[in-house]
Amino acid sequence: MTTDPAATPAGEARSPFDLHGRCAAVTGAGRGLGRAVALGLARAGADVVLLGRPGNQDETRDQVVALGAKADVVDLDVSDLDAVERVCAELTGSRQIDIVVNNAGMIDREDSVDVSRDSWQRVLDVNLNGLFFLTQQLGRPMVERGHGKIVSIASLLSFQGGLRVVSYAASKHGVAGVTKALANEWGPHGVQVNAIAPGYIVTDNTTALREDADRSRSILERIPAGRWGTAEDIAGAAVFLSSSAADYVNGHVLVVDGGWMAR
Repeated sequence: MTTDPAATPAGEARSPFDLHGRCAAVTGAGRGLGRAVALGLARAGADVVLLGRPGNQDETRDQVVALGAKADVVDLDVSDLDAVERVCAELTGSRQIDIVVNNAGMIDREDSVDVSRDSWQRVLDVNLNGLFFLTQQLGRPMVERGHGKIVSIASLLSFQGGLRVVSYAASKHGVAGVTKALANEWGPHGVQVNAIAPGYIVTDNTTALREDADRSRSILERIPAGRWGTAEDIAGAAVFLSSSAADYVNGHVLVVDGGWMAR
């Protein structure tokens, strides 16, 4: 097994959450959870590669640089598997990626009887197919060198069925399955593969729920914390799972939901 790139020189105390010396690739970092996670990793010391649609990552890059970390923007539609293969080859050929955060995702809300093949495929291509093949490509060098962290954004709908989001629920159940399967295969090679299942978080994806007064009230009544979560709540979990503090955490789907699942 090779040495952790962020290993501490002999005799020097260091926080297990310190990510200096590491490089993280984050998909969908242009806004919401992805931006918060990228900034959280940068604050912990990591340099970041921001992967997403053209023009969407520039503001995040500027904020990362303002924190004193390095940031590169790489245009990528994760549903384009040929592009995923090409971009990942370029990345692994030019630098060492120590952390991968699979955040890019989408949701279609409609009655299951009305879901079209195109809608179904679009959601699965982004949320599951792109996630797996990007993880495969960037994870292979981690397995070879014996060190790395994979963190994927799952969902409460990795455990539940939800309403009017059948393709999203299917994809997020798949994310949990991929996480556990890769943890079994890659854990012996020093690579930890985990996921975060956010609860009800203030993002663009939950705008419709928050604007529905009755639905929003029913959601808040079930959350012991008494509030919707923020993107920063998820960033802290991502930093933990990306750090050496989580070296013995593998194949886990970490629920960050203010207590929703406990109710």
